Amino acid sequence: MKKLITICLPLLFLMSCKKEVTELPPATQTGAKTFGAKVNGNFWIPQGFGPAPASNLLEAIRLGPNFYIRARNFASSPNETEFEIFIKDLTGPGTYSLNTTMAARSTAASYGFYVKRNFSPISEWLTSATYSGSVTITFMDTTNNILSGTFQFTAEDVFGTGTPITVSEGRFDVKY
Repeated sequence: MKKLITICLPLLFLMSCKKEVTELPPATQTGAKTFGAKVNGNFWIPQGFGPAPASNLLEAIRLGPNFYIRARNFASSPNETEFEIFIKDLTGPGTYSLNTTMAARSTAASYGFYVKRNFSPISEWLTSATYSGSVTITFMDTTNNILSGTFQFTAEDVFGTGTPITVSEGRFDVKY
């Protein structure tokens, strides 16, 4: 039993280590299931924690003419960070504003959202009329359900207690 613990403990430690992110995924248009951005200059990509499955880290959903993309990072467990990008009335390649005028996330307008939580939200940032951005769809294949593009935005602290965040060099290549 002691030998088993001696072998398993280092393996568990290695599996739970946070992977250092030093670059963004390449900008592709193949449905490669990639997502990445810089948050206040720091690299961010979806990551799991330990041996957890990666299936819930990145998802893209088509809701009629609207698209919803969500990416999650659990690598700093118990802390979690998450992106949401909602694009209203997507018609094809082009640039779409992320500037909701709603007080909360709503399907009434396009938005960019970033949250940091530890079981409950610690901080949330949302684009607005004042703090806005854009998403540029570079490729859309409705036959193979592929959506690719870039994004950038500045978002305000929803709770009004912190400073805005800047999201730059964002990119995604997803299947929906």
